[in-house]
Amino acid sequence: MVTKKTKEEIEALRHGGRILAKILRQLAEASKPGVSTADINDLALELVEEYKVEPVLLGYHPDFAAYPYPAALCTSVNNTVQHGIPREDEVLAEGDIINLDMSIGYEGMIVDSGITVPVGKTDPESMRLMKVTKEALALGIKAAQPGNKIGDIGHAVATYVRAQGFSIVEVLCGHGVGYAVHEEPMIPNYGRAGTGMTIEPGHVFAIEPIVNMGKKDVWFDDDGDGYSVYTKDGSRAAHFEHTVAITEKGPKIMTEL
Repeated sequence: MVTKKTKEEIEALRHGGRILAKILRQLAEASKPGVSTADINDLALELVEEYKVEPVLLGYHPDFAAYPYPAALCTSVNNTVQHGIPREDEVLAEGDIINLDMSIGYEGMIVDSGITVPVGKTDPESMRLMKVTKEALALGIKAAQPGNKIGDIGHAVATYVRAQGFSIVEVLCGHGVGYAVHEEPMIPNYGRAGTGMTIEPGHVFAIEPIVNMGKKDVWFDDDGDGYSVYTKDGSRAAHFEHTVAITEKGPKIMTEL
């Protein structure tokens, strides 16, 4: 069932979203050469305690997984598309790119956001990949107007990304959020304009373009950690995500400062 949030609940989401934006900014600053992804997770755990919020991904058990997620955030490096688990033996190097994807609970509400950042100085094409993905997110949010359709979001994202020569990951998508980490509806990053569910005030969505530098195909590490998703051709991937509340005046980003 697709839920609608009250004005008071959206206000709580906005407060929690500002906190998550601060946490992600601090994690990005800490993502330097020589730092392990486990170190980043340790910092995330310190920050949720400092800000008095809940690390809702820690212990979260999605239907597809054999065991609960063991960290406070997902750290997906280079060709890891999504859901990378922080590890002591995964040490960042100059030129890497890393996606930091995190959800927190605040006053009973959940916000979800993600950013992709360079580790030190990276190559121009990786920088362009991140820029295009971030711009695609802005276009997807702009399309999430009350009265529009879910398909308008994906159409806006995919049209822009493909025009830039990159690929949209079609097997992963955005989703509703607020009362739980993942709620209905699913929000693909591709689609036909004017199709799907009507967007209405009170809806809250996690909009999250996932873009590959190479082809769109990915593989799921079912026989390994059970969570990580990788590009099939080994190319790099980027992801940006905001929690967005739909109001009478249009979409409002919850997870920004």
